[in-house]
Amino acid sequence: MKVALYSLAHDSETLDIASQIIRFFNEKEIEVQVEKALLGRFSNLEATPFQSHTDIDSETDVFFAVGGDGTVLRALNYVRESTIPVIGINTGRLGFLATVQPDEINAILNDILNKNYTTEARSILEIITDPPLPDLAGFPLALNEISVARENTTSMITIHTQVNGAYLNVYWADGLVVATPTGSTGYSLSSGGPIIAPESKSLVLTPIAPHNLNARPLVVADDVEIETHVEGRGETHLLSLDTRLFSIPMNTSIRIRKASKPIIFIRPSKHSFFDTLRNKLLWGQDKRN
Repeated sequence: MKVALYSLAHDSETLDIASQIIRFFNEKEIEVQVEKALLGRFSNLEATPFQSHTDIDSETDVFFAVGGDGTVLRALNYVRESTIPVIGINTGRLGFLATVQPDEINAILNDILNKNYTTEARSILEIITDPPLPDLAGFPLALNEISVARENTTSMITIHTQVNGAYLNVYWADGLVVATPTGSTGYSLSSGGPIIAPESKSLVLTPIAPHNLNARPLVVADDVEIETHVEGRGETHLLSLDTRLFSIPMNTSIRIRKASKPIIFIRPSKHSFFDTLRNKLLWGQDKRN
């Protein structure tokens, strides 16, 4: 068995949990790979450092992401389409992706050692642009969403949108979010989009502050290709892939589709998506219940 560990945050709680994970597997004589900057915070723990996805053993059994949802999103850069299962340990705030709480860590480590868990595949998005953007070369993937938005202006942008080559709409808006079911609880939800269960084979297009008031979020099958290009008063607009943000020229052709391989999440046996919704969004917190 081999495990890998990554964290963006280096606060005391996160470091305590990271060291606990490393010690647990050291005691079991299981190989541990730790992101180099994180490993540098420890002086007496045995682990192999990694800096990029090419350093991680392809036979790694579990990838731990310790932090908030942003940490889990950044973990995609390391696992990519390798199908190495990811588990998020929450030391952040909301925790839709990092669902394991710190007080559960001992039980979770033993469950992983004994393979007492289930896995679930989550769709990820792939982007192709014309002209090609060098900054996207090698890692054109997003787990939550791909979005376009205005940049350095208070003016709306015009987003021409097609689905499988068929004209859909021209959105006059601040932007447009294309989200996976996983990302439906993120930027899309904040923009008025629906929550989609992770196993649903769908994507959602959610306009951001549309001025054409009859424009509403649209759920489509996840095997379609969505193409957009943006016009506006400026020379550039913003393109985001999860936590990565780029400034790109207007009228760049952007094609979005589901990637060929999903990302695999480890779900503890006692956790469910609906438990997460109730806990994070306070559903059912009504005195009449």
